[in-house]
Amino acid sequence: MHDRRTLLYDKSPPNCSPIYSPHHKSMCMVCCNVTNFKHNHHSVMYTRNMSNKTLVDLDQWLAPHKSTIQAREKYISSKLKMVLGDKTPAEFAMGFLHFGLHKTDTSWTFREWAPNATQMFLVGDFSDWKEREEFSLSRNKNGEWSINLPENSLRHGQKYKLRVYWSGGDGWRLPSYANYVVQDENSVDFSAVVWSPKTPYDWQYKTPPKPKVPLIYEAHVGMSSQEEKVASFNEFTADVLPRIKESGYNTIQLMAIAEHPYYGSFGYHVSNFFAVSSRFGTPDDFKKLVDTAHGMGLRVIIDLVHAHAAKNEVEGLGNFAGDPTQYFKPTNHPEWDSRLFDYGKPEVLHFLASNCRWWLDEYHIDGFRFDGVTSMIYHDHGLGKSFTSYDDYFRDNVDKDALTYLRLANETIHTVRPDATTIAEEMSGFPELGASTKDGGLGFDYRLQMGAPDLWIKTLKEKNDEDWDLGQLAYTLSSHRPEEKVINYAESHDQALVGDKTLIFRLIDKNMYWHMDKIDPDLTVERGVALHKLIRLMTAGLHGGGYLNFMGNEFGHPEWIDFPREGNNWSFKHARRQWNLRDNGFLKYQWLGDFDAALMKIIRQIDNPNVHHLTVRQSDHTVSFMHGDFLFVINFSPDKSHSDYAVPAEAGSYKLALSSDDKNFGGQERIDHNSRFFTSPADGSHNLKVYLPARTGIVLQKVD
Repeated sequence: MHDRRTLLYDKSPPNCSPIYSPHHKSMCMVCCNVTNFKHNHHSVMYTRNMSNKTLVDLDQWLAPHKSTIQAREKYISSKLKMVLGDKTPAEFAMGFLHFGLHKTDTSWTFREWAPNATQMFLVGDFSDWKEREEFSLSRNKNGEWSINLPENSLRHGQKYKLRVYWSGGDGWRLPSYANYVVQDENSVDFSAVVWSPKTPYDWQYKTPPKPKVPLIYEAHVGMSSQEEKVASFNEFTADVLPRIKESGYNTIQLMAIAEHPYYGSFGYHVSNFFAVSSRFGTPDDFKKLVDTAHGMGLRVIIDLVHAHAAKNEVEGLGNFAGDPTQYFKPTNHPEWDSRLFDYGKPEVLHFLASNCRWWLDEYHIDGFRFDGVTSMIYHDHGLGKSFTSYDDYFRDNVDKDALTYLRLANETIHTVRPDATTIAEEMSGFPELGASTKDGGLGFDYRLQMGAPDLWIKTLKEKNDEDWDLGQLAYTLSSHRPEEKVINYAESHDQALVGDKTLIFRLIDKNMYWHMDKIDPDLTVERGVALHKLIRLMTAGLHGGGYLNFMGNEFGHPEWIDFPREGNNWSFKHARRQWNLRDNGFLKYQWLGDFDAALMKIIRQIDNPNVHHLTVRQSDHTVSFMHGDFLFVINFSPDKSHSDYAVPAEAGSYKLALSSDDKNFGGQERIDHNSRFFTSPADGSHNLKVYLPARTGIVLQKVD
């Protein structure tokens, strides 16, 4: 947040705190016996390469809290040494090779951890759904249940469950490491599936290199079809991947991949952490999606929901063997109606870290967006709290066990895949988040810049166009902690949900139903189209590491998202994407989509997170800044154009790289693409002069 930019204002700068405020295989017999962790402290081997820097060195504002930081670091390091013993994080995170169902050359092996269980059976198609003695599991002294079966006992595609007994009760359960789960159309009952195809998926393409600037296309497979239905992995592969590639993005962030019983949860109430959601297709279908994306040069990351879990008991982990606290804390999340993982338990750390590695190994995933990190870090989940002081990060409210897990997760991921990308959805501005683990941080590559969309919405809701506080907007969009990179975005899926509004809907509202034809000169739509472009230009241009867009918002997808539910008569009308609006060539949506694609070609070239020559002239309603070799100049004024407008810039000559005023983008073509721009000395610096029409943004590229 305390970067080295210079902000120039023609009025007093905004009162900006340095603190964010929230909106409201063959089987590998590695030693994975989770119940032996408590003995590992006798032979500690876990070590970490430390740099000479500390968190305080990275941010001097942390100096008053040095002792708390050191105590926290001691706790995390000691806990990881105790849990890992003589293993590296990557070796530790291999529970999926030990637990669950595995086929060897001559037999099947199944293992489950259920210390509270008194008896357990595999029951399924192979047993006529009856409890049979030959499918009874044996328990060892550590609460681990296992069974070995002849090769002909099970077949690929058969459905099965666990019948679990405990003192005072019993119930149907699905294995905690089930890798494929399906729902019966009639009974809506879930069952695990034996997934062991004769021919394993044959990967065709290598993983693309990690981009210097991740341009992230956030997408949901199920709602990606134009039809009113749940789309499939195969449909997404054939129909949507080419769109993403053509739009200029280099990374796909897929939501709702892990199995979740309720479609309308957007995938955030996960029941089966090792299973792809069968409503979209099979494990091999998802592998084909990832593989095809890699062949197009697109990386794939997924939402990872380790902040909480669905309460479901029969198909989930909510009360696995008569003990609701086997994986979870005694209390539920106060707002999400879900179970909270107990990060203090070594078995839970093992389960979650193994889940991270599973997606990397099995599906060649390129990284994760960790959901709900703020909820994980704080005992009160950060609810209803504005973080206005550094003191807020160093109180007893911080869950040190959650910090331990987050570091373990990042160390696991980056050890297995050094090129993997991890992004934290974290709204409090927690200082350790984006620092390297070598410097005592948690190790995330990026933090989502969650204050940005909130501020855009607040500005649109509460201020007239001429009253926008451009200084506050510029500060929020360009600020980040010195040790971290951030992903900027103007809107994500959150702003599109029913009850909220997308940016284009706030700007145009009901006029989008009647005046989006290119030959219709509606003033409301003209304003909305212009500001939609400028908002995205400024947000992407000021990025501190990367940029994100939600599926369809690049062309101003209308209305909102509303998944099928009783309140809308189970309709899919608002759980789809109307690609035809972008494609038909007669509507203004095409202008917005084409502008966004042109913008991405520029943003992908700007790999330095630091902005310079940032100048805000509130009275002129202009913002200008240099980012890399590009000079961004934006005029938000609704009615004032500027001729020979002097803009601070690095000395040199420039050419026009992008203009929001191009006819292809719905503009009036008032900027000459053949013009060259030259700086001249001015007050110890350099300026160049441009023509800047009202509600127009241009990008100039330094050529020499």
